[in-house]
Amino acid sequence: MTPTSQRPSDKRASGNPATQATINLTVKQQREQKKQEKLAEYQRQLAKRRRGKIVWWTVGITATLLVVALIVASIVFAPQPRERGDSDASAITGVETFEHTANHVDGDVAYEQTPPAGGDHNAIWLNCGVYTEPVPNVNAVHSLEHGAVWVTYDPAQVSEGDIAALDAKLPSTYTILSPYEGMDTPIAVSAWNAQLKVDSADDERIDEFITAFWQSTNAPEPGAACSGGLDAAGKQ
Repeated sequence: MTPTSQRPSDKRASGNPATQATINLTVKQQREQKKQEKLAEYQRQLAKRRRGKIVWWTVGITATLLVVALIVASIVFAPQPRERGDSDASAITGVETFEHTANHVDGDVAYEQTPPAGGDHNAIWLNCGVYTEPVPNVNAVHSLEHGAVWVTYDPAQVSEGDIAALDAKLPSTYTILSPYEGMDTPIAVSAWNAQLKVDSADDERIDEFITAFWQSTNAPEPGAACSGGLDAAGKQ
């Protein structure tokens, strides 16, 4: 008689009932242990994913709050836009007013005021900004035509502190600050057809003049460019 083939499951079988029970219990424990290990690993992975989500949510919310705070701060602390002046100099003591033509010419011009406050000028305007050297009259006057305010000072009559104080008063656009030798006063503030001469950088009328004449709608070409023209020597 050919012996019956032994099944794999029979390999661990025992003829002793007590021994067989022990073997069965050991296999069951091993299966349960593996099951518990798989469950514990799943729970660890699940907790890890949850922690990751919490971290990303926290980072996202923090970044959003930071962006909102920056936007609010930029609105709250942004400098208020300056309104264009109306050229009303009636309330400013010492302002002189004039009448000038506004033709484009070649070469130098003999201006009636020192520094000039309007008149014929070069076809290229002076780029607005701060200059440490004298600028050409004919180009600066063209900038006045566009509504700029030109602040000049005699370097022999003012200090470095005075120059810094003048610079601090100026809007970021449509203003020119430059030295001008030989003036009959330490400081002059000029716009198209108007001029104020003062002795001190602390004179409150400087601010009043800028408010009245900055980008004045009464200039011949208010709002025309104050950049893209000529950069004279000493431009900062």
